[in-house]
Amino acid sequence: MTEPLNHLLDMMADHGATRFYAKQLAPNDNSKNQVYLGSGFGALNIIPHGPIEQDETSRAGSVRDRAKAVVNFFWIEDEGLSPAPDAQLILYPKYPEIRMSGFLRGAERAPSNLMNSRGEGRVLFLGITLDGRVIGHVVAHDAPESVNLSRMADRLEMAGVFLELQSIRQNGTDTKSTLLSELRRIHRKGWIPSQKMGKDGLPASYSARNGGGYTLEAELGVSPNSYSEPDFLGWEVKQYGVRDFLRFAAKSPVTLMTPEPTGGLYRDEGAEVFLRTYGYADKSGIENRINFGGIYSVGREFNPRTGLTLVLEGFDVAAGKLKDVDGTVSLIDRQDRVAASWTFKGIIEHWNRKHAKAVYVPSVKRAPPPEYSFASLIKLFEGTDVLMLLRAVAVGSVYYDPGIKLENAHLPNPRIKRRSQFRIKHQFLEQLYQHGELISL
Repeated sequence: MTEPLNHLLDMMADHGATRFYAKQLAPNDNSKNQVYLGSGFGALNIIPHGPIEQDETSRAGSVRDRAKAVVNFFWIEDEGLSPAPDAQLILYPKYPEIRMSGFLRGAERAPSNLMNSRGEGRVLFLGITLDGRVIGHVVAHDAPESVNLSRMADRLEMAGVFLELQSIRQNGTDTKSTLLSELRRIHRKGWIPSQKMGKDGLPASYSARNGGGYTLEAELGVSPNSYSEPDFLGWEVKQYGVRDFLRFAAKSPVTLMTPEPTGGLYRDEGAEVFLRTYGYADKSGIENRINFGGIYSVGREFNPRTGLTLVLEGFDVAAGKLKDVDGTVSLIDRQDRVAASWTFKGIIEHWNRKHAKAVYVPSVKRAPPPEYSFASLIKLFEGTDVLMLLRAVAVGSVYYDPGIKLENAHLPNPRIKRRSQFRIKHQFLEQLYQHGELISL
């Protein structure tokens, strides 16, 4: 029987929660010692948070050197939500691990007795909303919700230190099985007219070239949103085009993120100065256009057109740890001048938008009219971490592939088009996840 637990999850859902987790608390998981959220930084892809900042109360260069990020956290009871304004995540790069603290201070109805306790068997329940709020509720070992959970814990999926609770809201069916069942149904439909889900929740015909992803979303009943990648029961859904279903060769690499530089000449003097310094005349002969493109990866020679190469500073590749939270990924020239850079803190913020679980679905297209067929062979990945991303940057698997240009460059009204993107080839995707598998539907 799961009535008390379902009641709790329903309350969270009524306040906007769409993903649900539970952590079985250890004695040290309390307000004094903080709540341990796992080794590495994988919890950042589960718990929404604000900007990463250096913790000025830590002693630089010591074992306490750390960073922090605000969490928009609320405790929930039958009476409603109680904000915890000081809740935050604490990042310990040298271990590495993440903990949560400050969840009692300033909260009107905080469960102080339980969260100050070292009692065995306590359970912390979390609900995550699309707009980045975290809703929490904690119970004692003998509470009905805890008893319900213990009876089914061995049948629940894990995400790091968390038990995933979506299956409870699906009458015991786990999210992976539901996802595979839906993708199997879509594959068996064969050719599907290009479509896009409208704001009214109904699919409509769609003729633009990028219809593959929208068509898959519409078939899954997912409406495009501005929060993250398309989300189906907590899975990030990624469609990619292939030429045929015999070789499954992707037409293009995976674009992982598109952050604008946060340092270097690009940031200090502006994109136009950057382009006029390191860009080159358009190679196809388009007049008055300066381009900046090419492939930039760690360990690669200076690009002959731009004179720049990519370097990684502040990351211990062998240990897989941050040596400096303020480290950077940078484009430098032959005089060691920084042309553009991205801080680790900014990269962490971009990477936390990736879901902990992802599915990559190949498609082929035919036209006219535009139609898509989705493959029977898909890739499932689980458990990502920004440290895995930085390791992939360090070995050159993740690279910078910009497409920046200055149009009307020698006229009074120059116009900049920006496209900074970090990409990876499909065959290296497993470097970004703890678990991966190729599944035939």
